[in-house]
Amino acid sequence: MAARQSAALFALAGTLALVGIRNEPGRAHDLLLIAIADLLLAGMAWILPWHRWSRRSPAVLALPGLAVLGFSTWAFGGVATGTGPFLVLLYTWAALHFPRWILLALLPPAAIAYVVPLIVTAQPPVVLGSALILLPVALAVALLIEAQARHLRDDRERLSRIERWRAAMIGALAHDVRSPLATVQMTLEELRDGATGHTTRMVDAALRQTSRIDRLAAGLLDLNRIDTTGHLRLDRQPTSAREAVLSALSYVSSADVRVQIPHDLTLDVDRERFEQIIVNLVGNALRYGGPPVIVTITSDGTTDRLEVRDHGKGVPEEVRPRLFTRFGAGDREGVGLGLWIVRELAQAHDGEAHYEPGDPGARMIVTFPAAGTRG
Repeated sequence: MAARQSAALFALAGTLALVGIRNEPGRAHDLLLIAIADLLLAGMAWILPWHRWSRRSPAVLALPGLAVLGFSTWAFGGVATGTGPFLVLLYTWAALHFPRWILLALLPPAAIAYVVPLIVTAQPPVVLGSALILLPVALAVALLIEAQARHLRDDRERLSRIERWRAAMIGALAHDVRSPLATVQMTLEELRDGATGHTTRMVDAALRQTSRIDRLAAGLLDLNRIDTTGHLRLDRQPTSAREAVLSALSYVSSADVRVQIPHDLTLDVDRERFEQIIVNLVGNALRYGGPPVIVTITSDGTTDRLEVRDHGKGVPEEVRPRLFTRFGAGDREGVGLGLWIVRELAQAHDGEAHYEPGDPGARMIVTFPAAGTRG
C-alpha cells in the first residue's frame, strides 16, 4: 500500500509537470526532465515486488523523490512554490506508513534537497528563513500523523488477535461439545427403551434438547465458517413449511405459539437451517415479547415470507437499527447473537431479515426466494 500510494503521488507530480510545460514553454526542457523522473519513480514504485522485502523498504522511495524536489527548486531559480507542498505531501505519506525514526532520518536529506538549492541560487535571507520554518512544521505534522497511524495500527492488530481468538474459541467449543453430547444422547436413548409414562415424556424432552444442542453446535461451526470463508454450504430441498415449523417448535415452549401456515405450502430451504431460524425467532419473541406468538408463512409465487409476531411492547426505536447485528441486541439475559444468526442464515438462502412494528408487539420478517424461482 505504501508503494502504491507513493506511485500515485509521483504520478501526480509528473502529470503536473507536463501540464506546466503548456503554461511555461520557456522551461519546457526542465519540466520535461522533472516529469520523466517523477513518472519513472511512479512506475518503479508500482511494479517492484515490494511484498518480497521488508514492509519498510518503500521508504527508500523518499530519497529519489527528494532529489527530484531539489532539482526542481534549483531549475526554477530557487522558486519553491511547487516544491514546498510536495515536501509536505512526501512527509505525510511517510508518516502514514513508517515509524518516527524514519521520519527523523529523512530530515537531513530533506533539508539538503530543499535548502541547498535556495543557497545555490542566492535567495535572500527571508526566503531561507521560510524554508527553515517549513521543515520543522512538516516534521511536526508528520510526527502527529505517525502517532495517530501507529495507534490505529495497534488497535487493528489487537482487534485482529481478539477475532482470531474468538473464532478459535467458538470452533473449539462447538466441536468439543459434540463428543460428550453424543454419549448423553446414547444414554438417554437407552433409558427411553425401559421408561414408561411420565418418565418417557421426560426422556423424550431431554432427547429433543440434546438434539437441539447438537444442531446449535453444528450451526456455530457453520457460522464460524462464514467468518473465515465468507459462505455457508446449504442443502436446499423442497420442504413442507408447516411440518418444518412444527418440528422446530418442539424445541421451545410452544404453549403460547400459534401457527398459521397452509398445509400445502412448500419451501426451498435447508430444513435444519430453516428450523434454526424458527427456533431463534420464536425464542426471541417468547423472551422479549408478549403472548400470543403467531408464526405465519405466505408466498406470492416469487417470494416466501416468514413472519413471527408477538404482542408485547415492541422494540424501542433506538434498538431497531442494531437488531440483526452481531451482539447488537444483547442485554443482561443474552449476548445478542440470535437475530444475527437469523440474518446470516437468511442471507445464505439469498434472502433477508428485518423488523416491522406490530402495533402492538413486534414482527420479525424473513423473506427468501420461493420454490422453483432459484436459477
